[in-house]
Amino acid sequence: MSRVAVIQMTSLADPLVNLATARTLVADAAAAGARLVVLPEMFLSLEGKRYPGLAASTDWQEELASWCRQWKIWLVAGAVPQAAPDEQETRVSSACLVLDEQGEVVARYNKIHLFDAAVGDAQGTYRESERFAPGDEVVVIDTPVGRLGLSICYDVRFPELFRQLRERGAELICVPAAFTWRTGQAHWEVLLRARAIEQQCYVLASNQCGWHDEKRRTWGHSCVIDPWGSVVASLAEEPGFALADIDLKHLADVRQNMPVASHRRL
Repeated sequence: MSRVAVIQMTSLADPLVNLATARTLVADAAAAGARLVVLPEMFLSLEGKRYPGLAASTDWQEELASWCRQWKIWLVAGAVPQAAPDEQETRVSSACLVLDEQGEVVARYNKIHLFDAAVGDAQGTYRESERFAPGDEVVVIDTPVGRLGLSICYDVRFPELFRQLRERGAELICVPAAFTWRTGQAHWEVLLRARAIEQQCYVLASNQCGWHDEKRRTWGHSCVIDPWGSVVASLAEEPGFALADIDLKHLADVRQNMPVASHRRL
Protein backbone atom coordinates (compact mmCIF):
# COMPACT_ATOMS: atom_id res chain seq x y z
CA MET A 1 0.00 0.00 0.00
CA SER A 2 1.03 3.59 -0.63
CA ARG A 3 0.06 6.65 1.38
CA VAL A 4 -1.56 9.78 -0.02
CA ALA A 5 -2.42 13.13 1.54
CA VAL A 6 -5.01 15.78 0.75
CA ILE A 7 -4.16 19.32 1.84
CA GLN A 8 -6.76 21.79 3.10
CA MET A 9 -6.01 25.53 3.11
CA THR A 10 -7.57 28.95 3.57
CA SER A 11 -5.82 30.74 0.73
CA LEU A 12 -5.82 34.52 0.99
CA ALA A 13 -4.82 37.17 -1.53
CA ASP A 14 -1.00 37.05 -1.26
CA PRO A 15 0.52 34.14 -3.22
CA LEU A 16 3.76 34.23 -1.21
CA VAL A 17 1.88 33.76 2.07
CA ASN A 18 -0.18 30.96 0.57
CA LEU A 19 2.91 29.28 -0.86
CA ALA A 20 4.57 29.33 2.56
CA THR A 21 1.47 27.80 4.15
CA ALA A 22 1.35 25.11 1.47
CA ARG A 23 5.03 24.32 2.00
CA THR A 24 4.53 23.67 5.70
CA LEU A 25 1.53 21.41 5.12
CA VAL A 26 3.21 19.47 2.31
CA ALA A 27 6.34 19.01 4.40
CA ASP A 28 4.30 17.66 7.30
CA ALA A 29 2.35 15.31 5.01
CA ALA A 30 5.58 14.02 3.47
CA ALA A 31 7.05 13.47 6.94
CA ALA A 32 3.96 11.41 7.77
CA GLY A 33 4.71 9.11 4.86
CA ALA A 34 2.67 10.53 2.00
CA ARG A 35 3.99 9.51 -1.40
CA LEU A 36 1.51 11.63 -3.35
CA VAL A 37 0.12 14.94 -2.05
CA VAL A 38 -2.85 16.88 -3.46
CA LEU A 39 -3.15 20.65 -3.04
CA PRO A 40 -6.53 22.43 -3.36
CA GLU A 41 -7.81 24.50 -6.25
CA MET A 42 -6.17 27.92 -6.63
CA PHE A 43 -4.07 27.42 -3.51
CA LEU A 44 -1.73 30.17 -4.73
CA SER A 45 -4.49 32.78 -4.53
CA LEU A 46 -8.25 33.06 -4.87
CA GLU A 47 -7.96 36.65 -6.05
CA GLY A 48 -8.79 36.57 -9.74
CA LYS A 49 -6.89 39.68 -10.74
CA ARG A 50 -3.64 37.91 -9.79
CA TYR A 51 -4.15 34.99 -12.18
CA PRO A 52 -2.53 36.48 -15.33
CA GLY A 53 0.60 37.34 -13.35
CA LEU A 54 0.77 33.91 -11.75
CA ALA A 55 0.29 32.27 -15.15
CA ALA A 56 3.23 34.27 -16.53
CA SER A 57 5.55 33.45 -13.61
CA THR A 58 7.65 30.32 -13.15
CA ASP A 59 8.99 31.13 -9.67
CA TRP A 60 6.24 29.32 -7.76
CA GLN A 61 6.49 26.28 -10.04
CA GLU A 62 10.22 26.04 -9.38
CA GLU A 63 9.41 26.16 -5.66
CA LEU A 64 6.94 23.26 -6.00
CA ALA A 65 9.54 21.28 -7.95
CA SER A 66 12.06 21.76 -5.15
CA TRP A 67 9.59 20.27 -2.65
CA CYS A 68 9.18 17.17 -4.79
CA ARG A 69 12.92 16.68 -5.02
CA GLN A 70 13.54 17.40 -1.34
CA TRP A 71 10.84 15.11 0.05
CA LYS A 72 10.69 12.53 -2.76
CA ILE A 73 6.98 12.99 -3.38
CA TRP A 74 4.61 13.35 -6.28
CA LEU A 75 2.60 16.56 -6.06
CA VAL A 76 -0.77 17.43 -7.58
CA ALA A 77 -0.74 21.21 -7.81
CA GLY A 78 -4.47 21.60 -7.33
CA ALA A 79 -5.50 24.10 -9.92
CA VAL A 80 -3.14 26.90 -10.84
CA PRO A 81 -3.35 29.63 -13.49
CA GLN A 82 -1.53 28.72 -16.69
CA ALA A 83 -1.35 30.28 -20.12
CA ALA A 84 -4.12 28.89 -22.32
CA PRO A 85 -3.03 26.54 -25.14
CA ASP A 86 -4.59 28.89 -27.70
CA GLU A 87 -2.21 31.80 -28.07
CA GLN A 88 -5.09 34.02 -29.23
CA GLU A 89 -6.98 33.39 -25.97
CA THR A 90 -6.97 36.34 -23.57
CA ARG A 91 -8.11 34.23 -20.61
CA VAL A 92 -5.87 31.82 -18.70
CA SER A 93 -6.47 28.12 -18.06
CA SER A 94 -7.33 26.67 -14.67
CA ALA A 95 -4.84 23.81 -14.80
CA CYS A 96 -4.15 20.83 -12.58
CA LEU A 97 -0.41 20.02 -12.74
CA VAL A 98 1.20 16.77 -11.64
CA LEU A 99 4.87 16.90 -10.66
CA ASP A 100 6.98 13.78 -10.13
CA GLU A 101 9.78 13.14 -7.59
CA GLN A 102 12.24 14.99 -9.83
CA GLY A 103 10.00 18.05 -9.91
CA GLU A 104 9.12 17.53 -13.56
CA VAL A 105 5.61 18.39 -14.74
CA VAL A 106 4.42 15.05 -16.09
CA ALA A 107 0.74 15.88 -16.66
CA ARG A 108 -1.52 18.90 -17.10
CA TYR A 109 -5.31 18.93 -17.08
CA ASN A 110 -7.20 22.08 -18.07
CA LYS A 111 -10.52 22.39 -16.24
CA ILE A 112 -13.32 21.41 -18.61
CA HIS A 113 -16.42 22.48 -16.69
CA LEU A 114 -16.39 26.13 -15.57
CA PHE A 115 -18.42 27.28 -12.58
CA ASP A 116 -20.90 29.92 -13.74
CA ALA A 117 -23.62 29.83 -11.11
CA ALA A 118 -25.61 31.76 -8.53
CA VAL A 119 -25.43 29.96 -5.19
CA GLY A 120 -27.05 32.49 -2.83
CA ASP A 121 -24.04 33.11 -0.58
CA ALA A 122 -22.39 36.41 0.30
CA GLN A 123 -20.61 36.54 -3.05
CA GLY A 124 -23.81 35.69 -4.89
CA THR A 125 -22.62 34.67 -8.33
CA TYR A 126 -19.49 33.05 -9.76
CA ARG A 127 -18.40 33.43 -13.38
CA GLU A 128 -15.28 31.35 -14.01
CA SER A 129 -15.74 31.63 -17.77
CA GLU A 130 -14.88 35.33 -17.54
CA ARG A 131 -11.34 34.46 -16.38
CA PHE A 132 -10.74 30.93 -17.64
CA ALA A 133 -10.75 29.24 -21.03
CA PRO A 134 -12.31 25.75 -20.80
CA GLY A 135 -10.23 22.64 -21.42
CA ASP A 136 -11.27 19.74 -23.64
CA GLU A 137 -8.92 16.83 -22.83
CA VAL A 138 -9.38 13.94 -20.40
CA VAL A 139 -6.11 13.19 -18.56
CA VAL A 140 -4.97 10.04 -16.73
CA ILE A 141 -1.39 9.36 -15.64
CA ASP A 142 0.57 6.56 -13.98
CA THR A 143 1.93 7.40 -10.52
CA PRO A 144 3.67 5.36 -7.80
CA VAL A 145 0.36 4.99 -5.93
CA GLY A 146 -1.78 4.00 -8.92
CA ARG A 147 -3.18 5.30 -12.17
CA LEU A 148 -4.49 8.80 -11.46
CA GLY A 149 -7.32 10.63 -13.22
CA LEU A 150 -7.46 14.42 -13.02
CA SER A 151 -10.46 16.66 -12.37
CA ILE A 152 -11.10 20.02 -10.71
CA CYS A 153 -13.94 21.06 -8.39
CA TYR A 154 -17.09 21.70 -10.51
CA ASP A 155 -16.17 18.71 -12.68
CA VAL A 156 -17.50 16.47 -9.89
CA ARG A 157 -21.05 17.30 -11.03
CA PHE A 158 -20.43 15.68 -14.41
CA PRO A 159 -20.25 11.88 -14.06
CA GLU A 160 -19.53 11.40 -17.75
CA LEU A 161 -16.03 12.82 -17.20
CA PHE A 162 -15.41 10.38 -14.35
CA ARG A 163 -16.63 7.50 -16.48
CA GLN A 164 -14.10 8.44 -19.16
CA LEU A 165 -11.36 8.59 -16.52
CA ARG A 166 -12.27 5.05 -15.43
CA GLU A 167 -12.35 3.84 -19.03
CA ARG A 168 -8.80 5.20 -19.44
CA GLY A 169 -7.67 3.09 -16.52
CA ALA A 170 -8.01 5.43 -13.53
CA GLU A 171 -7.70 3.78 -10.12
CA LEU A 172 -7.61 7.07 -8.25
CA ILE A 173 -9.23 10.38 -9.15
CA CYS A 174 -8.20 13.67 -7.59
CA VAL A 175 -10.68 16.50 -7.02
CA PRO A 176 -8.83 19.65 -5.93
CA ALA A 177 -11.50 22.22 -5.14
CA ALA A 178 -12.62 25.57 -3.79
CA PHE A 179 -16.16 24.34 -3.15
CA THR A 180 -18.33 27.04 -1.64
CA TRP A 181 -19.65 26.66 1.91
CA ARG A 182 -23.27 26.76 0.74
CA THR A 183 -22.97 24.17 -2.02
CA GLY A 184 -20.49 22.10 -0.05
CA GLN A 185 -22.83 21.73 2.88
CA ALA A 186 -25.47 20.30 0.56
CA HIS A 187 -23.54 18.44 -2.13
CA TRP A 188 -19.80 17.94 -1.44
CA GLU A 189 -19.64 14.53 0.21
CA VAL A 190 -22.60 12.97 -1.59
CA LEU A 191 -21.16 13.86 -5.01
CA LEU A 192 -17.68 12.61 -4.12
CA ARG A 193 -18.99 9.34 -2.72
CA ALA A 194 -21.21 8.85 -5.75
CA ARG A 195 -18.29 9.29 -8.14
CA ALA A 196 -16.18 6.83 -6.11
CA ILE A 197 -18.97 4.24 -6.03
CA GLU A 198 -19.91 4.60 -9.69
CA GLN A 199 -16.37 4.31 -11.00
CA GLN A 200 -14.99 2.07 -8.24
CA CYS A 201 -12.04 4.39 -7.75
CA TYR A 202 -10.37 6.08 -4.83
CA VAL A 203 -11.31 9.78 -4.77
CA LEU A 204 -8.80 12.26 -3.32
CA ALA A 205 -10.67 15.49 -2.58
CA SER A 206 -8.62 18.50 -1.45
CA ASN A 207 -10.74 21.56 -0.67
CA GLN A 208 -10.28 25.14 0.42
CA CYS A 209 -11.83 26.08 3.78
CA GLY A 210 -13.04 29.08 5.77
CA TRP A 211 -13.37 32.77 4.94
CA HIS A 212 -11.05 34.08 2.22
CA ASP A 213 -12.39 37.64 2.30
CA GLU A 214 -15.59 39.35 3.42
CA LYS A 215 -17.65 37.57 0.76
CA ARG A 216 -16.08 34.22 -0.07
CA ARG A 217 -16.30 31.19 2.22
CA THR A 218 -15.45 27.60 1.31
CA TRP A 219 -16.61 24.34 2.83
CA GLY A 220 -13.48 22.39 3.71
CA HIS A 221 -14.15 18.73 4.62
CA SER A 222 -11.32 17.44 2.43
CA CYS A 223 -11.37 13.66 2.33
CA VAL A 224 -10.24 10.40 0.78
CA ILE A 225 -12.97 7.98 -0.29
CA ASP A 226 -12.36 4.34 -1.19
CA PRO A 227 -13.86 2.42 -4.16
CA TRP A 228 -16.70 1.12 -1.97
CA GLY A 229 -17.70 4.71 -1.16
CA SER A 230 -16.38 4.75 2.40
CA VAL A 231 -14.76 7.92 3.73
CA VAL A 232 -11.41 6.62 4.97
CA ALA A 233 -9.87 9.97 5.95
CA SER A 234 -11.34 13.44 6.38
CA LEU A 235 -10.96 16.92 7.84
CA ALA A 236 -13.48 19.40 9.23
CA GLU A 237 -13.32 23.13 8.43
CA GLU A 238 -9.78 24.02 9.51
CA PRO A 239 -6.52 23.96 7.51
CA GLY A 240 -4.51 20.76 7.69
CA PHE A 241 -4.05 17.49 5.86
CA ALA A 242 -5.65 14.05 5.85
CA LEU A 243 -3.73 10.82 5.20
CA ALA A 244 -4.94 7.53 3.73
CA ASP A 245 -3.37 4.33 2.47
CA ILE A 246 -4.25 3.24 -1.06
CA ASP A 247 -4.96 -0.48 -1.27
CA LEU A 248 -5.14 -1.53 -4.91
CA LYS A 249 -6.01 -5.10 -3.92
CA HIS A 250 -9.12 -3.77 -2.21
CA LEU A 251 -9.92 -1.85 -5.39
CA ALA A 252 -9.45 -4.97 -7.52
CA ASP A 253 -11.70 -6.98 -5.18
CA VAL A 254 -14.47 -4.35 -5.38
CA ARG A 255 -14.32 -4.37 -9.17
CA GLN A 256 -14.22 -8.16 -9.40
CA ASN A 257 -17.11 -8.71 -7.01
CA MET A 258 -19.31 -6.11 -8.68
CA PRO A 259 -18.10 -5.75 -12.29
CA VAL A 260 -20.27 -2.78 -13.23
CA ALA A 261 -17.98 -1.73 -16.08
CA SER A 262 -18.81 -4.93 -17.95
CA HIS A 263 -22.52 -4.63 -17.16
CA ARG A 264 -23.09 -1.27 -18.89
CA ARG A 265 -25.63 -1.38 -21.71
CA LEU A 266 -25.99 2.31 -22.61
